[in-house]
Amino acid sequence: MRVRDALESDAETVAAAIDRPREAVIDMIHDRSVRVAVSADETDGREADHEGDAASGSDHEGDAASEGETGSSVAGFVAFDVHGQTVHVTEFDGDEPTLRRLFEEPRRFADREGLSVEVVVPDSDPASEIVEAIGFVPAGPGPRFDGRTTTRYRIES
Repeated sequence: MRVRDALESDAETVAAAIDRPREAVIDMIHDRSVRVAVSADETDGREADHEGDAASGSDHEGDAASEGETGSSVAGFVAFDVHGQTVHVTEFDGDEPTLRRLFEEPRRFADREGLSVEVVVPDSDPASEIVEAIGFVPAGPGPRFDGRTTTRYRIES
């Protein structure tokens, strides 16, 4: 599995995963930091040992993707942004191994900047077990989404 910045060509796959309009996902890709996990056999036109090259300023694997890479190989994604002293994971999808890898992205950013990380998960959602397994701890109730109660999970810096 390789992690890279999300592209507009990934919008259809991500939109289907989270049941949102494609246009809303394109806005998310432009407005937030969004990383996608793609299968390891996807190539992006570069040699594998150049991925995440320190000289490129990249802090994650495979920043750029070739014109031919499509969203069809996306195995999961994480979207995050910063407000105040907290990195907020705003959307995510994938199986547990994929999410473990993807959540390294906001955590790495938060560690580098001395920030905490938060994510809100609907109560009774299986994702809460994954979030806890990654190291988040319940930090109280979150906002209601579509009438559903949520729990706010946090990792302190």
